[in-house]
Amino acid sequence: MSLKGRIGLFGGTFNPLHNAHLLVADKALAQFGLKEVIFIPCGIPPHKEVADGVNKEDRYEMVRRAIAGHPRFSISRIEIDREGPSYTIDTIRALKGKHPEGLCFIVGADLLAQIETWKEPEELLKSVPFIVAPRDGVKREIFSAPPFDRAEIHFLDMKEVDLSSTWVREAVRRGEEFEGWVPPQVAAYIREHGLYRELTKSLT
Repeated sequence: MSLKGRIGLFGGTFNPLHNAHLLVADKALAQFGLKEVIFIPCGIPPHKEVADGVNKEDRYEMVRRAIAGHPRFSISRIEIDREGPSYTIDTIRALKGKHPEGLCFIVGADLLAQIETWKEPEELLKSVPFIVAPRDGVKREIFSAPPFDRAEIHFLDMKEVDLSSTWVREAVRRGEEFEGWVPPQVAAYIREHGLYRELTKSLT
């Protein structure tokens, strides 16, 4: 099935958004002819706390600023404004009717490999096609076996992604150079608001 003209949903905690996130979104647009990529910062992740005390509005604002100059990137508050945990299947159901051109979901291979820990995994796999970014240490072959055999999965043609938000946060905390790994707008926001200086936990 062609994904040309579809909307790509790119969900994540984005704590913070880094250059590899933008690269994945760019590759998805170019390789599959998507109409647009909508970044969806997670409000309350169901599987983990949000590290380092950064609230959801900070994470939303960093994404918003980073993509402001890209005409085919946008951002949604659907999970930021939703009460309770942010479940991908709920987001897809809510957005399907608003996008008759069709949706697909952009995700890292490491996260998709954990699909059985997500809400309604079988329904999720059948709900939309998936565009998968390769991650170091995750073999593509696992996505040919159940439960992935019932899903439509497309792999991005790119080098394995090894940059992570965790690495960026730890670099900031240690006082190391991190500006080269995040968009300038994100680096400026982190500095201005003193984010990631101390390790704490927050659910918001």
